[in-house]
Amino acid sequence: MAKQNIFDNEEFFDGYKKLRDQEVNANILFEIPALKSLLPDMKGLKVLDLGCGFGEHCIEYVNQGASKVVGIDISEKMLEVAKAENSDPKITYRLLPMEDLDQLDEKFDLVISSLAFHYIEDYKGVVANISRLLSDKGLFIFSQEHPLATAYTGDMDRWTRDDNGVKQYVNLRNYGVEGERRSTWFVDGIQKYHRTFSTVLNTLFESGFSVEKIIEPIPDEAMIEKYPDEYDLLHKPDFLLVRARKA
Repeated sequence: MAKQNIFDNEEFFDGYKKLRDQEVNANILFEIPALKSLLPDMKGLKVLDLGCGFGEHCIEYVNQGASKVVGIDISEKMLEVAKAENSDPKITYRLLPMEDLDQLDEKFDLVISSLAFHYIEDYKGVVANISRLLSDKGLFIFSQEHPLATAYTGDMDRWTRDDNGVKQYVNLRNYGVEGERRSTWFVDGIQKYHRTFSTVLNTLFESGFSVEKIIEPIPDEAMIEKYPDEYDLLHKPDFLLVRARKA
């Protein structure tokens, strides 16, 4: 099974880090607040962070009372930053792809992942392993690019605009055709995997999860007034967030 490690590409890594270092970006405005709203009381929990990146979330979980956090990532560059900037005795960072979760055999109270699952081809296998690693009634919380976003094939404009360039509606094609998509983001040839909304949810059900909450973050009037460019999320949300519990 293919395991993409685009984050160790120097050009991509530099571009991504500059984006995440900006004071205002889509993650800060929408994805991170939505993810935090789904978290339980972290006191005493054993947490597994899949695709932990720079480790900002890992250190925050410890600060909120988690007793142990294991952060895994496929990128050596990401983990170098995590160990340098977000280390703690309660945090263990491991160089490990999510597809290789069968190498872990301990139990966790919470498995969480921020914006990594759309890079994973074997979603079903990863979800099955997460179920295996979770304690009874454990929580699985994740965010990913919204299926309306991952459906984009790159061979057409994402938006139809009026004569002034204002986005009128999103162009959607081949939503029902699941599988690999290629895109350009800092570099060419980024691999993502499109799954329909029903596949995302039914895979959870089939692995013994019950879904407690779903969030598709969109801006309110105050947000649009402050950040007018974010109005297009009213047409198509960028992110999908799910909180599921092992039944």
